[in-house]
Amino acid sequence: MLSYQHIYHAGNLADVHKHSLLAWMLDYLTRKDKPLSYIETHAGRALYDLSADEALKTGEAAQGIARARAWFAADHPYMRCLAQTTETNGETAYPGSPLIAVQTLRDMDTITLAELHPTEHLNLELALPTATCRKTDGFAIAHSMLPPPPRRGLMLIDPSFEIKDDYQTIPTHIKKYARAWNVGIIALWYPILTSGAHHSMLKTLENHHPEGLRSEVRFPPARPGHGMIGSGLFVIRPPFGLASEAATLKTHFDALK
Repeated sequence: MLSYQHIYHAGNLADVHKHSLLAWMLDYLTRKDKPLSYIETHAGRALYDLSADEALKTGEAAQGIARARAWFAADHPYMRCLAQTTETNGETAYPGSPLIAVQTLRDMDTITLAELHPTEHLNLELALPTATCRKTDGFAIAHSMLPPPPRRGLMLIDPSFEIKDDYQTIPTHIKKYARAWNVGIIALWYPILTSGAHHSMLKTLENHHPEGLRSEVRFPPARPGHGMIGSGLFVIRPPFGLASEAATLKTHFDALK
């Protein structure tokens, strides 16, 4: 039974890493006047209230987006999404990746979101009533729909990794995705843990996709004993300029104490 709910972690430093680079990539893709597809395999609920008891319980947003806003210019795609979210939903609202996609993409673009957790899926539909939200296994739906129409586009794979086998099975999924969708950008988010659970997965991914971009940042644990000490994004067919954007972002993380 899946139990992970991102409200406990929304707006944390891993979200800052993932969401700022996602917003940058989607903004880059929309500069060309051609339609694109966006697919997300583990969407979550799209909209989070950082004043909710769950968010306050962990305090991760206070150490995350509350500190990191100053890192970005007001016209950065991530900041534009944050501004639109708070203007519409209140000062403590925070956008998940599906909402960032909806805010950034255009009417000509196609968005497909998958979320298997019943509560998260319900909240996803409530937040984005006009989006295509599938209550199904994200890995399976990606296999079934690639390559998508239109063929330009991006897929975000953002699992909770509460299923430990994901570290072993994800490289196989991605190898098949990349072969089926030979022009698509495929981005995998993963946690950097004290256990080092991600190491073998990344070794396999880099062997399969030597051209991929590996962006990793480190940060102090959210609380004593917390196992996540960083955030990673592995991007196949990274857009031009993403490496520079990721490097600039990393300098801010490197300055954290």
